[in-house]
Amino acid sequence: MVAHLGVISFSSSCHLLHSSHRLVHNKPIVMATVSMDPVKEWILTEGKATQITGISPVGGGCINLASRYNTDAGTFFVKTNRSIGPEMFEGEALGLSAMYETNSIRVPKPFKVGALPTGGSYIIMEFIEFGSSRGDQAILGRKLAEMHKATKSEKGFGFHVNNTIGSTPQINTWTSDWIEFYSEHRLTFQLKLAQQQFGDSAIYEKGQRLVKNIGALFEGVTIEPCLLHGDLWSGNISSDKNGDPVILDPACYYGHNEAEFGMSWCAGFGGSFYKAYFEVMPQQPGFEKRRDLYLLYHYLNHYNLFGSGYRSSAMSIIDDYLRMLKA
Repeated sequence: MVAHLGVISFSSSCHLLHSSHRLVHNKPIVMATVSMDPVKEWILTEGKATQITGISPVGGGCINLASRYNTDAGTFFVKTNRSIGPEMFEGEALGLSAMYETNSIRVPKPFKVGALPTGGSYIIMEFIEFGSSRGDQAILGRKLAEMHKATKSEKGFGFHVNNTIGSTPQINTWTSDWIEFYSEHRLTFQLKLAQQQFGDSAIYEKGQRLVKNIGALFEGVTIEPCLLHGDLWSGNISSDKNGDPVILDPACYYGHNEAEFGMSWCAGFGGSFYKAYFEVMPQQPGFEKRRDLYLLYHYLNHYNLFGSGYRSSAMSIIDDYLRMLKA
């Protein structure tokens, strides 16, 4: 965990080296070394460290490389990607900052995003030492609801930048109407991608029929744009050493709070989670009828990312809604 706070800055810098040797004593040599390494350069200047004592890999990710940097000023968590520019990490940093500023659920504080001159990018953030479990489900539910309640958007539904859901682009153009936003920038985007990638006209055509009829699922519902993590599955949920929940790797945007449960099929939320959540954010009429609509976005994304194994789940949801809505 990093004791001090930093400020996010977005910039290009120099080549990242994977050296783990200790930087010591000879200041001219140190400066010559760090000038070729934007991560170390930030840590040894704005990060307030004078010495990096160790660098070790951190497992768990499938898109980026992750490392732990131990220093005399604390520990930093660094992710790098050799093939994607800074835009992906800029979106992540803006999302983490927005969640951090709600003072509700714990998230790692981002410090810096930059480009690697040989291609790719990096992000430096607070290192959080995880506890031995995912923490208490009731506390997770309550704190997540507090985050949703804490921040609303006057611009409507969307986010300041486009970001990614996994490695799929996620379009966050500000939209005043939730049904329009979810239809166009979530469901239709994924349906078009499936048609383009797999020539799947059947799922596209049925999906479009559903999109045109989802308004009936929202009758009598007041929808406020809440700040969402956006990709809340078990791999992005942990707890710190005190047992308090931690969420990470977001795909943030402002949306209907119920959309946060779209990855619940892969998150393990139990009864205590939902009970605590709805004590803070009361359940709205028709919640059960809308649950699968929010699962659909993520099943479609998994279909587009990982292939046909997820197609049947997505198609089953579409078919069920078409029957329910008589569309």
